[in-house]
Amino acid sequence: MINNINSYSNANITNAYAKSPNKKPQPQNPTPDLQQVSQSYPPVKTSILYINDVHGKMTNMERIYSISKQFDRTTPADADKLKLASGDIILGANYTSNQVANKFLNWIGVSANALGNHELDVVPKNLSMLMDKANYKLLAINASVDPSSPMFGKIGKSIIEERNGQKYGIIGVAPSDMAERVKLNDSVKDIKIDDFKTTTKKVQDEVDRLKSQGINKIIVLSHSGLKHDKQLAQNTSGIDIILGAHTHDLVNGVESGKNLFYSKTGEPVIITQAGKDGENVGILNVEFDSNGIITKAQNNILKTRDFNRTLSSRAAVENILGKPQVIGTVAETVAPPKARLIENNPHGNIVVDAMRNELGTDIAILNTGNIRGHFDVGKIDSRLINDITPFEDKILIGKLSEKEIVDAIKVGGQSFNRTGNKPGILLVSGLKYTMTDKGELKSLSFVDKNGIETPIDINNPSTERKFTVAMDDFFATGGDNYLPTNENPEFIIKKFDFDKNKLTCDYIKRMKDPLKIQKDDRITIIPASEKTE
Repeated sequence: MINNINSYSNANITNAYAKSPNKKPQPQNPTPDLQQVSQSYPPVKTSILYINDVHGKMTNMERIYSISKQFDRTTPADADKLKLASGDIILGANYTSNQVANKFLNWIGVSANALGNHELDVVPKNLSMLMDKANYKLLAINASVDPSSPMFGKIGKSIIEERNGQKYGIIGVAPSDMAERVKLNDSVKDIKIDDFKTTTKKVQDEVDRLKSQGINKIIVLSHSGLKHDKQLAQNTSGIDIILGAHTHDLVNGVESGKNLFYSKTGEPVIITQAGKDGENVGILNVEFDSNGIITKAQNNILKTRDFNRTLSSRAAVENILGKPQVIGTVAETVAPPKARLIENNPHGNIVVDAMRNELGTDIAILNTGNIRGHFDVGKIDSRLINDITPFEDKILIGKLSEKEIVDAIKVGGQSFNRTGNKPGILLVSGLKYTMTDKGELKSLSFVDKNGIETPIDINNPSTERKFTVAMDDFFATGGDNYLPTNENPEFIIKKFDFDKNKLTCDYIKRMKDPLKIQKDDRITIIPASEKTE
């Protein structure tokens, strides 16, 4: 356990730009240290605990709860405390799991959460019920909600938080690529998100509105990704802090040109982001002058695994979920891949093998974004499986042609050339393929249950030869564009009212021996310059 999570008194001076309403943009310094502005009054100290992209990881939520309690104890009394979230705290459609994430935000005392793409995994009726029980505000300046939707009136544009007489304007931003990141459901139909150009204008209008009320400390909770956050910082005026999300970047410290930028009128803007899956928590300490300009800043990133899960937080979660069931044992394992979205994943392969074996299909396909955890040596319980594959989409069996499979794998290959490597390659069972690190598919084979390989012609795949495929409804209906978007695809032959986590639990229970997580060659990634035979 770390004894002091908040070394506010040792904050480094990162900028001291003197604000003037007519100040022209200044050249960015090669270092973040600027000349200190003398102040004849005490600075406004603010300490912000921020989280993003927790993705429903309950064990990390419990650790973040411990961090939050320690933040409360160790933040200096003369600092204004804020706790804020930038979206994707929820993940998947399971309402019981969603309740844990919702109550987690209540437990730690978050004031506001941006609308992320995974908040829309939840159908409007259920999301509305969650918001009725939320002590925080869900924000998205760029969201338009159908008046007939249960979510109408439940997504705000901004809030004003007051601490010790100081007012903070907090604005939320949802991702402009929302429709691409969420599977087809009523949430996508009910809630539309503006493009980024329109979003930028709406943010500026809201900043101007807040400033007209005398609020000169503005924080944006942005689920737009780091690239868009940098643009927002430099193409607007009046924003002081952007607490980012969506692209899973880990941004430590404060550095000019990396996460310290200047607005259209020359004022400093600090951007943060704390990675993914609740693996980290950020604490941003800043000092404002009387004009609401940041003169000092310190951005600390804490690893959640350095903190313990308390008995009280475990009991609170189990009160909602019930106690986990032990289903097996891991005797041997390997480290999870560092680049989870674009590598073969032995931990994810257990899940996709379970899908194929339990449903008796020729093959199984699963996008790597489904896998959010890993197996450790020791006992396996049902909650761990939910932690590893938390989405809880519906499982189905479909018939796909060689061409449909080849095209889907090629879509996954495009991830090598995209920011954040999204949406990720496809994990497979009953298939074997080789791809370059530029995303070019070089070979593909069908592997039957006797281990016999049959090559598939990737340059001229058959539209007639078809395989039974275990998949989830996110993949089947065109989520992340692996397959054409279609709410009711004709290739579906059987649907089930459960997710892959049930299949994984059943699969492990049937094992006579302890589970061994081992690397294999079902997916091989080679340098683009390397030739294949």
